[in-house]
Amino acid sequence: MAKMWAGRTDGMTEQIADDFNSSIHFDSRMYRQDITGSMAHAAMLAAKNIITKEDADQLIAGLEGILNDLDSGALEFDMTCEDIHMFVEQVLTERIGDVGKKLHTARSRNDQVALDIRMYLRNQIDEISGLVTELIRAVTEKAEVYKASIMPGYTHLQRAQPITFGHHLMAYAMMLLRDLDRLADCRKRMNLSPIGCCALAGTTYDTDRWFEAEKLGFDGICLNSLDGVSDRDFCVELMSALATLMMHLSRFSEEIILWSSWEFKFVELSDAYTTGSSIMPQKKNPDMAELVRGKTGRVYGDLMALLTTLKGLPLAYNKDMQEDKEAVFDAVDTVQMCLKVFTGMVATMTANEANMKRAAQKGFINATDLADYLVKKGLPFRSAYKISGSLVALCIRENTVLEELPLDTYKTYSDLFEADLYEAIDLMTCVETRISVGGTSVASVEAQIAYVKEEIA
Repeated sequence: MAKMWAGRTDGMTEQIADDFNSSIHFDSRMYRQDITGSMAHAAMLAAKNIITKEDADQLIAGLEGILNDLDSGALEFDMTCEDIHMFVEQVLTERIGDVGKKLHTARSRNDQVALDIRMYLRNQIDEISGLVTELIRAVTEKAEVYKASIMPGYTHLQRAQPITFGHHLMAYAMMLLRDLDRLADCRKRMNLSPIGCCALAGTTYDTDRWFEAEKLGFDGICLNSLDGVSDRDFCVELMSALATLMMHLSRFSEEIILWSSWEFKFVELSDAYTTGSSIMPQKKNPDMAELVRGKTGRVYGDLMALLTTLKGLPLAYNKDMQEDKEAVFDAVDTVQMCLKVFTGMVATMTANEANMKRAAQKGFINATDLADYLVKKGLPFRSAYKISGSLVALCIRENTVLEELPLDTYKTYSDLFEADLYEAIDLMTCVETRISVGGTSVASVEAQIAYVKEEIA
């Protein structure tokens, strides 16, 4: 087929070059945005008397027909076309004649593709934000169930202090809330219209860029035409936000993988979100969590690919920028799938509360509370810390726990110890006395849950 850009050259290229140059096999997913943007452009051209209203009406009707046919499957993409823009223009001209050739007046594929990808990613951000919200809801509901369930809190993967499972889960809810904020912030900067920047320098036509921007739901326009067509920082920003989101999912996955192992056995994953072994019948593998953890690296790779592509490009548009789409599309698709699977996995996950509490009891994680007990009796913290550590060492030697040491033994270390120490080091007491805002007490976890519910309402 003849090339739309034939004229300066004969338009003839080798087939391998055509295939190498073509982007329709991946940018065809933006057909709705391309057609919608073209309809707005036709309306603007008529409003500014650049084309007649009759021509605009014919263009818009033709474009609506193409959109409907693509939606219904009556029209299939021609993969011999260079890109989605040329495909739509070609079909339009075939259907309505030479009027179709007027559509590209006062625009370039450079600002057209910048428009399409902003509109497409704007929609994807809304989709992803909805999925993140559903995950937050699932995490919060699970936290409410286990708000009083004692487990060990860890530092360095060593048992550190008693917390509740609900408190632990709400940490991820807070992370995911920030991910929502990052997506919303990214969307704000993305939502500026580049159409009208044309190839790089604007156009000689008296266009109305604000008309198109408003019609397409943008908050404003790109105020420098070079910038409007030559930067993809909005893609980088989105992929950075997605990489951060995946990092949070990966950390959560790592814990679920550990918790579901026989070494921990803190949680039981639903059969619907696990797999088995082809040879070991006893296995129940947390494959969904492992895949989320693995796909995090894939999203990181997409981000680095785009950063590397953009880092050395002179202004304005360069064909290298065609490489933005596959990376960002892959990141978007991967994140969406991970969120859908992860939400189901969390929603159907159950906690083994007895195992969690047993692990907490064996870890001497009330040692800090033992030291605090002495501090409240008037002993300096550092002295109290030493006594508490010595008592832990004694328990280890004698294969016992702090709760089971007799009071007489405690008194050999300090006369400040009284019978009330056993209540002070009870694990539930340790949890409930953490009254500072954001702490692990049941009341504090309830407040966190209420806050998150309000944020996502």
